[in-house]
Amino acid sequence: MVLRTLFPHPIIQGPTAGGQNTPAQIAAVSNAGALGSLACSLLTPDAMRSQVEQIRSLTARPFALNFFVQTTPQVDPAELEQARRLLRPVLDVLGWDELPLPAKWCEDFSAQFETLLELRPAVASFTFNILSAGQVARLRAAGIVVVGTITTVAEALAWQEVGADAVIASGVESGGHRGTFLGRQEDATLSTFDLLAAVADKISIPVVSAGGIMDGADIKRALDLGAVAVQMGTAFLVVDESAITPAYKARLLAPDRPATRLTRSFSGRYARGLENRFMSLMAPVEAQVPAYPIQNALTGAIRAEAGKRGDTELMSLWCGSGVARARPMPAAQLVATLLAEIAAA
Repeated sequence: MVLRTLFPHPIIQGPTAGGQNTPAQIAAVSNAGALGSLACSLLTPDAMRSQVEQIRSLTARPFALNFFVQTTPQVDPAELEQARRLLRPVLDVLGWDELPLPAKWCEDFSAQFETLLELRPAVASFTFNILSAGQVARLRAAGIVVVGTITTVAEALAWQEVGADAVIASGVESGGHRGTFLGRQEDATLSTFDLLAAVADKISIPVVSAGGIMDGADIKRALDLGAVAVQMGTAFLVVDESAITPAYKARLLAPDRPATRLTRSFSGRYARGLENRFMSLMAPVEAQVPAYPIQNALTGAIRAEAGKRGDTELMSLWCGSGVARARPMPAAQLVATLLAEIAAA
């Protein structure tokens, strides 16, 4: 169990892409004895280097870097025009005549991968797809522990086959994007603890449990079911060091917050967040929007503008189904609180 030798406490702070992670957040979590994780999926290689340098200036403890395994798409002009038409109701709300086109569809994963090898963090985790056995071997040769995100037993077996050190079993309660890469995303519906039990029974490598885990009692249950650790995204989304906007944080913590649901409207890949006007406007055409990363890039300007306006009705308010139990406090205090709750449980 190489993964669990790296950090004293069985808690991994889930990576949250889109600039919501900060080096201060990752360092605070790792300094508290858990494992901090930096979302690198939307970062250029230079931004990766800069943020890793900042993290290492704040902690000498291990941390993880997280990536979307993807290829840059070839975009059909007709598909692009159709996608822009589908977003017309949202543009009307903004008062925009046209949707600005993105400068690029996604970051170059191959360049990110080479930068990852250069930076040599203790742990690298991956989602959206699977690495080749050769890529896993290169990472392990560099001393990097390799962890794959899965939503089904078949995906867990696939990551074990290519040589991963562990998997993160992401239940349907998880906030943000689903990591499904085998079969249809809408068929990966196992709950967190059902998925954990099913996966732990079928593979020999360690399993990290994720999805709706918010307190020490949840952690204890996961450990009792065979997890070596848990990954908690939503719980750490509202800590003081998180970089989510004030409006986003206020919406997550509001007592009258709407329910969460899965949608592919924002990005073209199913993801869980708070229900809002954007989701409602796009619901009739949700099945027609292009796959990630095209839709994600197209809605980037909309989400950025919503952030500037503080308009949470047009933001992607990613969070898990347990958001009602989120607690705002410093990251180190949250780790200490969770450890006390585990002991009490």
